Amino acid sequence: MRDNSSFESLVSKVGPFNEYKDQYNAAEALEVLKMSKILAIGAGGLGCEILKNLALTGFKNIHVIDMDTIDLSNLNRQFLFRHDDIGRSKAEVAAAFITERINDPDLTITPHFKKIQDFDIDFYSSFQLIVSGLDSIEARRWINSVLFTIVKSQGNIIPLVDGGTEGFRGQSRVILPTATSCFECSLDLLSPKTTYPVCTIANTPRLPEHCIEWANQMQWPKEFPSKKFDADDAEHVEWMYQVALERAREFGIDGVTKSLTLGVVKNIIPAIASTNAIIAASCCNEAFKLITSSNPVLDNYMMYAGDDSIFTYTYSYAKKANCPICGNA
Repeated sequence: MRDNSSFESLVSKVGPFNEYKDQYNAAEALEVLKMSKILAIGAGGLGCEILKNLALTGFKNIHVIDMDTIDLSNLNRQFLFRHDDIGRSKAEVAAAFITERINDPDLTITPHFKKIQDFDIDFYSSFQLIVSGLDSIEARRWINSVLFTIVKSQGNIIPLVDGGTEGFRGQSRVILPTATSCFECSLDLLSPKTTYPVCTIANTPRLPEHCIEWANQMQWPKEFPSKKFDADDAEHVEWMYQVALERAREFGIDGVTKSLTLGVVKNIIPAIASTNAIIAASCCNEAFKLITSSNPVLDNYMMYAGDDSIFTYTYSYAKKANCPICGNA
């Protein structure tokens, strides 16, 4: 069982950057840390790191949501899972693993094997803080809008700490609804989804991705007009792979593999465990500071680039007046 020695000194001593030294109380900060109800969204590569860090940093009441099940391809970086866990709920396995490993009777991790859209406003308004480790832009936009709805309907501001990674790059940010820019404000910073011209896919494929998209966009609807392709169904993926491979052979194209096929059809973002660890650490540091008020929080965006040496910087990303969520234009 772990104690609080690793982080207690961070809240017991009022540091030079604490903005309200006269009002700060270390004992109260530790109690708030223990009593706060925290939601972690996502239990994938980034989510595993976030969940582990939250549990090791003194948070005792944690909920985690993830709609996915564990796949073989997850095991190289999602360290809370083992081969025997394949096919099981990520949220449930992650919660059980951390609870057993830490062995703290005061720690409760509640898993939710559902979509985030399955919960109502009252569920989200019950948390003091939300930490997101999602790779879906649509899901991140959705939770961002929910938090602004809570402000408008209940007057309750729930901070959102959002993290994201792509290969050697990543970002973390603190969103205080109505006080800072929101996730919707920064959509233009995100990498656009790779698309390929239909004429190239149909007539002159040059890349293995062209062959996979041909199988996905043209052949699947032709062969199965009434059946939706399911990227989590092994038989569907195998069919897609074989059709794309035959197309590649016809045009003398190398490089079509099952893993690439799965990556293209699921739009999988490349992930590196070390980048996930760096971004998760930043997110959980901000969560710790937000709850304990021991130090000022990030204002409000941190970028990390590890593909060309190591470079990181922070800046205040301004609100957009025409933002449909937090703007007023």
